[in-house]
Amino acid sequence: MIDGRGLGILAPFLVADKNGRQAYLELEQSAEFRKPLSWDQIKTSNYDGILLPGGHAPGMKEYLESKQLQQTVAEFFNANKAVGAICHGVVLAVRSKLNGKSVLKGRRTTALLKTQEMLAWSLTCLWLGNYYRTYNQTVEEEITLALESPNHFVRGPTPILRDSLDHINRGFVVQDGNYLSARWPGDAHRFATEFFNMLG
Repeated sequence: MIDGRGLGILAPFLVADKNGRQAYLELEQSAEFRKPLSWDQIKTSNYDGILLPGGHAPGMKEYLESKQLQQTVAEFFNANKAVGAICHGVVLAVRSKLNGKSVLKGRRTTALLKTQEMLAWSLTCLWLGNYYRTYNQTVEEEITLALESPNHFVRGPTPILRDSLDHINRGFVVQDGNYLSARWPGDAHRFATEFFNMLG
């Protein structure tokens, strides 16, 4: 996704934009990236919030299925601290439980849409296989089943254009109390801006 290798003729549409590639190069140089905390070192009391990034492909399963991370996310919700989740990150949020129930039970959320996930997979499966399918069930299907009501999954406007700092309103987010969600990298600028505002 950073350099477009393996994305075939769709690389111009799927690869990270210039700003994203530059930000990733800077990220690679940071001490936090080079020597990250282990998941069991995350202490809720040390932070004002937690951001759950997305991603796809079977390599995401370790992150999405981590009981340690699910417990940590639940602690952030329980402490009423800011929680942001984008794309597949919402899967980690919905799997996190308080008193046996998903922390998203009773909340409104968005996430990667089924139409987005299936379109990306169908356009690339010939040369990327199941790269765009982390699970057989789509993100939208799993999350909707775990919510109190199917109406609590908010699809928003059809995602066509990516947002930017100059076109922030192209992005779409859903805020419900201390929880903020977004669908895909095309919402990332608005998601980041609103999460920053939540942190005060």
